Amino acid sequence: MIKPKNIPTSEEINQMVSTVVEELNITTRFLETKEYMQHGHISVYEHCIEVAYTSCYLAARFKIDVDYWSMIRGALLHDYFLYDWHIAGDNSHHFHGFTHPKRAFLNALHDVDLNFVECNIILRHMFPLTFVPPMRREAWLVCLADKICATKETLHFTHTDAAVKYGSVRES
Repeated sequence: MIKPKNIPTSEEINQMVSTVVEELNITTRFLETKEYMQHGHISVYEHCIEVAYTSCYLAARFKIDVDYWSMIRGALLHDYFLYDWHIAGDNSHHFHGFTHPKRAFLNALHDVDLNFVECNIILRHMFPLTFVPPMRREAWLVCLADKICATKETLHFTHTDAAVKYGSVRES
């Protein structure tokens, strides 16, 4: 394990995530992801924010040296596919698990400039479903965080912290 030069505090991570979320809300179609459900009762928007926080938690907890800004941005855009894959009878998204990373990548590339780390995160977050593994530590962390968050969301463990923070908890 590579020792990081500077592990951010929880407050610094919250500030970084909030800053990138606000930037994407203004400069991209990221707010549209609130309209699409991801797992259980969680929107794509909430899911992506949780994945960003979980990735940062894992990096800090295990003292892994990462580019936090790129990891957060990649995590927020990893499911930027901008469609509802749950529509009954719509077979156009039948292979969603295999195909959405490329769609998310193309949408993100259309809206923002991406660096290599962010590209690798978006394109490789579904490994091993997509056969090519991540190349960067940040992408491995987002890949793992995505699976942790998806499991929690699918099993309806609780509303996410992101849902509470960004006011997108749905009324029951």
